[in-house]
Amino acid sequence: MAVHHAATIVPTKAELLAAWVPAQPWAAGADTSSLTKVGSYRFDDPAGEVGVETHVLATADGQVLHVPLTYRGAPRAGGEGSLVTTMTHTTLGDRWVYDARHDPVYAAALATAIATGGREADLFLATPDGLEPQPASARVRGSGSGTSPAAGAWADPRVTVDGATSRLEGDGAALTVLHVLSTTTTVSAPADGLVLTGTWPGQEEPVLLAEHRLDAASGS
Repeated sequence: MAVHHAATIVPTKAELLAAWVPAQPWAAGADTSSLTKVGSYRFDDPAGEVGVETHVLATADGQVLHVPLTYRGAPRAGGEGSLVTTMTHTTLGDRWVYDARHDPVYAAALATAIATGGREADLFLATPDGLEPQPASARVRGSGSGTSPAAGAWADPRVTVDGATSRLEGDGAALTVLHVLSTTTTVSAPADGLVLTGTWPGQEEPVLLAEHRLDAASGS
């Protein structure tokens, strides 16, 4: 379950994305002079401490970017190199925003969703009268049907970039996160892995977002 609060955020998410995304190597082939949100989805942190949100953005030249971030209430130990910015949230206080690819909470949540056939977290708005359900702006689904991967497998994900994709390696497993999405290609799972697909308003056919392979060596 993900809870939103009616709050002022400085900088806004749109502002931080506009400042950070153009400098990322996986976005080099896209015109990022303007970015428009077309959807987003969240995963749950079992500990309830980390916000895990992935943004789906349209670029000035009509491409679609897939950008995962994590939000924390305190700095992540050892995470200085993946810090995107800090923000001030009028309800939650200071927040540290990270490139989620380097965050073990994101890697574990993504791997779990793919392996277990999971989906995005339900979204609620906090109001004086309680939590109000909110519509999802993007929906995702994993293709697996197994049990949750061991959280320890992603304690320190090793990240490499190959063109418009990122590879996250854990202990005996690997994730591939697509950053520039193909909205017209039929999705098929790799022979040795499982996938996460997603849809959003105006995109009714599922789009490939990420892949999960149980043997890190098999994905090279």
